[in-house]
Amino acid sequence: MTYCVAMRLNSGLVFLSDSRTNAGMDQISTFRKMTVYEKEGDRVLVLLSAGNLAITQAVKQLLGTETIEGSDGEPVTIWTAKSLFDVARIVGSAVRTVHARDAEALKKHGIDFNCSLIIGGQIGSETMRLFNVYAAGNFVEAGIDGVCYFQIGESKYGKPVIDRVVTPNTPLQEAAKCALISMDSTLKSNLSVGLPLDLLVYEANALKVDKLINIDESNTYFRMIRSTWGQRLRQVFDSIPEPTWNGDAADMGSHAVPSQAQAMNPLSKIIAPNG
Repeated sequence: MTYCVAMRLNSGLVFLSDSRTNAGMDQISTFRKMTVYEKEGDRVLVLLSAGNLAITQAVKQLLGTETIEGSDGEPVTIWTAKSLFDVARIVGSAVRTVHARDAEALKKHGIDFNCSLIIGGQIGSETMRLFNVYAAGNFVEAGIDGVCYFQIGESKYGKPVIDRVVTPNTPLQEAAKCALISMDSTLKSNLSVGLPLDLLVYEANALKVDKLINIDESNTYFRMIRSTWGQRLRQVFDSIPEPTWNGDAADMGSHAVPSQAQAMNPLSKIIAPNG
């Protein structure tokens, strides 16, 4: 298992991935889930991967040579594509190529074809774009209907803080902090996600990567987040009043939020064997 998150903001892009993979309790290893393709001044592409490691590694091996047909009928690679949409098509094509080659053999061994990928970045003067590519090779784009981030892997623990904090207008450094807090929440609750981490922060229109860092147990800033976030959550929790009880009902007083549920009759208790 793994956890990766990518954010598309007005000011740039943020990518964060862990590096843990396992094939059982005794086979825990470290493999990077982030791959960076850069041609300075022309394009920056960042790929995050989750799922079956053999599948995602096979997809990445193909990406350098996988082609699709361009609008002019000529073959297009990730190095010659003129749009991130075409890059996402190439990633999807590579996924389908691996599926056609390996899926049936994997199925015979009881293994599902499981992979999820995020591809994002910027090419030339085109605006930054971010795509989530699924195991079928199809994909969706961030920035549609207000969604400005994607998660793959063990996403549920890190999602709440992102939903409450991040919008397209969030500054890059604040978004990076939120991504790290999201990762810390996941590390706290799931042992299948682990250090070290790779964090990349890309500034809009830079067309080069100059903020890329590997974070391990010795990183001072991440150690501060790990200790401070839990303490502050506890402080906020302690500051919220407890419910008071009036007979069988909780009296929320002025803290109550009107809802449809308040119009329902009280829950009935079953007090006899026959109901």
